[in-house]
Amino acid sequence: MKKFNFRKVLDGLTASSPSGSSGGGSGGGSGAGGGSVHPGGTAGAAGTPRDEIQETLTSDYFQICKTVRHGFPYLPTALAFDPVQKILAIGTRTGAIRILGRPGVDCYCQHESGAAVLQLQFLINEGALVSASADDALHLWNLRQKRPAILHSLKFNRERITYCHLPFQSKWLYVGTERGNTHIVNIESFILSGYVIMWNKAIELSTKTHPGPVVHLSDSPRDEGKLLIGYENGTVVLWDLRSKRADLRAYYDEAIHSVAWHHEGKQFMCSHSDGSLTLWNLKSPNRPFQTTIPHGKIQRDGKKPESCKPILKVEYKTCKNSEPFVIFSGGLSYDKACRRPSLTIMHGKAITVLEMDHPIVDFLTLCETPYPNEFQEPYAVVVLLEKDLIVVDLTQSNFPIFENPYPIDIHESPVTCTEYFADCPPDLIPVLYSVGAKHKKQGYSNKEWPISGGAWNLGAQTYPEIIITGHADGSVKFWDASAITLQMLYKLKTSKVFEKQKLGEGKATAEIVEEDPFAVQMMYWCPESRIFCVAGVSAYVVVYRFSKHEVNTEIASLEVRLQYEVEDIITPEPEIIPPFPDASSQVPSLKSLSGSTNTVACEGTMKDSIPCLSVKTRPVRMPPGYQADLVIQLVWVDGEPPQQITSLAVNSAYGLVAFGNCNGLAVVDFMQKTVLLSMGTLDLYGSSDPYQRQPRSPRKSKQFAADNFCMRGLSNFYPDLTKRIRTSYQSLTELSDSPVSLELERCKSPTSDHVNGHCTSPTSQSCSSGKRLSSADVSKANRRGPGRPPFRKAQSAACMEISLPVTTEENRENSFSRSRSSSVSSIDRDSKEAITALYFMESFARKNDSAVSPCLWVGTGLGMVLILSLNLPASDDLRQSEPVMVSPSGTVLTLKGAVLTFACLDCMGTLTHPPYEVWRDPHSADDGEKTRKRKLVMHSPSSSQDMGDHQFAVICSEKQAKVFSLPSQTCLYVHNITETSFLLRADVVTLCNSVCLACFCANGHIMTLSLPSLRPLLDINYLPVTDMRIARTFCFTNEGQALYLSSPTEIQRLTYSQEMCDNLQDMLGDLFTPVETPEAQNRGFLKGLFGGSGQAFDREELFGEATAGKASRSLAQHIPGSGGIEGVRGAAGGVIGDLTRARIALDERGQKLGELDEKTASMMASAEAFSKHAHEVMLKYKDKKWYQF
Repeated sequence: MKKFNFRKVLDGLTASSPSGSSGGGSGGGSGAGGGSVHPGGTAGAAGTPRDEIQETLTSDYFQICKTVRHGFPYLPTALAFDPVQKILAIGTRTGAIRILGRPGVDCYCQHESGAAVLQLQFLINEGALVSASADDALHLWNLRQKRPAILHSLKFNRERITYCHLPFQSKWLYVGTERGNTHIVNIESFILSGYVIMWNKAIELSTKTHPGPVVHLSDSPRDEGKLLIGYENGTVVLWDLRSKRADLRAYYDEAIHSVAWHHEGKQFMCSHSDGSLTLWNLKSPNRPFQTTIPHGKIQRDGKKPESCKPILKVEYKTCKNSEPFVIFSGGLSYDKACRRPSLTIMHGKAITVLEMDHPIVDFLTLCETPYPNEFQEPYAVVVLLEKDLIVVDLTQSNFPIFENPYPIDIHESPVTCTEYFADCPPDLIPVLYSVGAKHKKQGYSNKEWPISGGAWNLGAQTYPEIIITGHADGSVKFWDASAITLQMLYKLKTSKVFEKQKLGEGKATAEIVEEDPFAVQMMYWCPESRIFCVAGVSAYVVVYRFSKHEVNTEIASLEVRLQYEVEDIITPEPEIIPPFPDASSQVPSLKSLSGSTNTVACEGTMKDSIPCLSVKTRPVRMPPGYQADLVIQLVWVDGEPPQQITSLAVNSAYGLVAFGNCNGLAVVDFMQKTVLLSMGTLDLYGSSDPYQRQPRSPRKSKQFAADNFCMRGLSNFYPDLTKRIRTSYQSLTELSDSPVSLELERCKSPTSDHVNGHCTSPTSQSCSSGKRLSSADVSKANRRGPGRPPFRKAQSAACMEISLPVTTEENRENSFSRSRSSSVSSIDRDSKEAITALYFMESFARKNDSAVSPCLWVGTGLGMVLILSLNLPASDDLRQSEPVMVSPSGTVLTLKGAVLTFACLDCMGTLTHPPYEVWRDPHSADDGEKTRKRKLVMHSPSSSQDMGDHQFAVICSEKQAKVFSLPSQTCLYVHNITETSFLLRADVVTLCNSVCLACFCANGHIMTLSLPSLRPLLDINYLPVTDMRIARTFCFTNEGQALYLSSPTEIQRLTYSQEMCDNLQDMLGDLFTPVETPEAQNRGFLKGLFGGSGQAFDREELFGEATAGKASRSLAQHIPGSGGIEGVRGAAGGVIGDLTRARIALDERGQKLGELDEKTASMMASAEAFSKHAHEVMLKYKDKKWYQF
């Protein structure tokens, strides 16, 4: 049998089909391969589908690459703006850079070192950007390609970079360091000049203390040969670059945070740590001619105003026709402890304070001119906050903000789950937009968004895509994600169906979650019928229908008792217990919600039959869009809180919603608003003998009957399953299972009341009169036998998705821990078989059925698959009145690990979609017969019988994938996906008119398998799962697309399709567009007055190697950049890859030729200089005699 498995793996790898590889093998082989319960068919029978179905997908169709990142840059640190190209760059603490232009132009790049970005500087209108990072390296990024790449890097070894400045139209970058020195870097070659401004030369010799790090560098607008250096301790030096000495020195007794010039170059302003602004005149540098503390209280006795918080940055911008603007962040008085972070705008005598929601990281004033020596004419201020980006309009007196077109509010409330739909119905996006487009909010600026650079076109990809994000506050956002952009369409607040929580009523309302009780845990959306369903963290499900009309109505609601029940202890004859209670026996325990819910508690403090939240009982106004149709809440049972929901499925054609948790399964008819089924997982097996849990064995297990208690799952019969249960990522503490707690646990039954630890059920004997449990019995009952893993560890990754509410926000983002619900002990006390996957489908419910019928496929945390038969009324007219019957089919299939996903293929290997009801507006004004008639699309495998009478069921667990042939239930193919790790997500998706299984593993691998033969097509180690956020939000969709939350504020999209990787360049926006640099207005005037400006001051002559010499090699190390190698990686393997490599080789050759050309020119210049010098020497000594030397 081992040999069979080995051949099966080889078969999968080589895509050959040896005739001997039978489908499932017989009993023993099934166990070894992960357990098909039913014996496999003969080799011939298993081989037939392989001959029929021609699989078109090969490994050439697959390639992984990141496409685009949406959202707000996480932990921002730096900001830069190119005033000519009109693009914005934001650096972050994780070494990322986001470059933003017009909507659609959004680029993400990352420093390999991961060091925080300290500062960014654009080479204005050159298509390049310099970044300084915390590991003391400078990088030059080329923005003239769609994916920016590093051209050069310079790593400082002995000094730490603190500030950089690149003058407009200069190729020499000034770099200030922590030691107080200023170095100069050539931007073109990224080589350090020998010209250094040492701190001890800059300050006066008589100064005894070190001036501190360089905090500011800028050249004088009046004369580019003068460099203003600001030191932290309050010293400012104007350094003459030509004469290499200080022109003036100014001292102030408070630390400097920033410096800003007046455009005429005669004055500059400093901001200080005591909240003061000082204005200095170059003619009298001994003291500031103006000192103000803008937010300081003026003292009565004429003393200096009291000091305030530091002013972290100031900008001083002049206007031709009005007073100058002085804009600064910080500087508020200390006595107002609760004041929010603020930006202050001083314009003339008017002072405006703009309060922000988050701390200010940096801000920039946008001006009409890039020239520092002209009237600046500021028109906007870009303010980068810790969690937001806002732009203030300075042209209007009330300073309104611009409406932000970027999707940077994804994290408005933390994202708890995501769903991704590619190639969905095209009418959905305009429909959702029309209900989501609110009237334009008041107070926004009426001007165009000023960051308008770059170019973006739609690209070849035209199918509509929608991303749905669920959030911690209960909100759900629908986003248009077509053509790798992101735009919000519609926001739904699911918390609106519940009463607001009043403070101090936590216990009275039976909450199981203290923080974020409305957090969205799971979502299920049927785009065709527009039915939307949400499962919340407080154990509830809300079904929504879509309507274009406003309606005022009451919210229908149901309560479901879904508690893990153990049958009576003493049961002499197991046959007495009905194996599968019929639907009618379930109904009495399920009450429709009334206003007096909270009064249904038992004696004392025990909560029973009360839900965690209160649904609104009054009529509620529901605007157009998604409107709550039904709320289903799990209730407390005997003081035990309801467990969080682990699986959810809806079907509009059947009118049913199913959901499960670690206790069991509930099926609700949302058309008739009734509960059809609510039972523990074990009862679902539906065998006539409650002890007979092994479908393969027909005989009764006497050993367990003698032990007089009901076993709690299948794992006792499958010891190999228990060995493989993974224990990683579990964070629950060990809980002792005492005999007493076990006995009490056993007392509970669906009909018993639990009072003082005794069973008062009429159908059971009292606990005390029953047989007392011996320690041996306890050890048997308590599944953790010696040497066995504690069975509660069997909670699967799918169940772990319930880990949302944790105390702090940071934990909420990154925690692997499970919920803080008070029921941790009850989750843990014993191994429970959670429902981890649900799927409605037209399928063959029983072995050898002749026709398909409506079914519900149920997957559990122990790898069991059950099929429930759904008996629906024959005609649509009876659907509202006749009951729907749910019954077990008796079919049980098994896999290793928790079941994650199901899918169905027809006999031709085409994906069969579950049936759905075509959407119609439930509140349409036209109430004719035509509109009321439901229009169903059944999607049966084939309309005619001759196309085949069988189908393939694809089932994937966290360990393996299997394909069964139905109705014979033969396991045709099995593939063990991972032995050492486990899958977090698996989806059956369409790609290139074919279908495949896409998997994401906890060890970071992304894999795809062909269907139905489960051949591995792709296996790439993409990223390790570093926190629960990635595990919780990763999802695949059609056409080779996937996404996950890469940080608490950003969505990362990626593709696993080679075709999309090849076309990605066409879809991305251009960051650089050819734009004429504006003409300088008064350059000629300056030339006449001062003898020239930038052109007259030859930096090359001063800083070049010929004059300044070479810098010390040990000071900094030059590292050539990859120059676009990432583009090669993305396109490797295809013709595009060859072309890209050839293009880069050409570029490199061109670059080398250019360097050679430069070297030749440099040698010629050197030779010319030598010749000139030699000629001068010859002339000098031409007429002298030898004795005159």
